[in-house]
Order: sequence, then structure tokens, then C-alpha cells
Amino acid sequence: MSSLVIDLFLLGIAYIILIYFVATMTKNSFRRKNDGGDDGDGGLEVSSPPKIDLPPGVIWPSDGPIRKHKHEPVEY
Repeated sequence: MSSLVIDLFLLGIAYIILIYFVATMTKNSFRRKNDGGDDGDGGLEVSSPPKIDLPPGVIWPSDGPIRKHKHEPVEY
């Protein structure tokens, strides 16, 4: 039973030391202010959606043929 108590005690000490090191290493990232508005993901900002490659014969409704004139109603 005493070896279990010693193991739990050493585990607790190791946990406290680990939490201390993690807290001190991440402290600088929390203090740093990001006034530039950069979210940190890098790359170029793309505002248009990607062009999806469709199979042959399939078109988007917005790319379909445009009717230039309306048909006049026929009078009898």
C-alpha cells in the first residue's frame, strides 16, 4: 500500500511540474496583442468562391443561355 501512495505522490508532483511548464511557455502568446487584425492562418484572402469542375454537359443555372427577347402574345 505504501508504494501506491508514493507512486500517487510522485504522479502529483510530475503533474504540477508539467502544468507549470505549459503555463510559462504559453504565457507570452496570451499577453501578445494582435492589433493588425491578422488571424494567423496565413495565405491570400480570397473573396470569391471556388470554381467547381462539373462533368461534361452539366452547367450552372447562372451560366445557361440568356433569352434576349420575350415572345409577344399571339392574338386571334
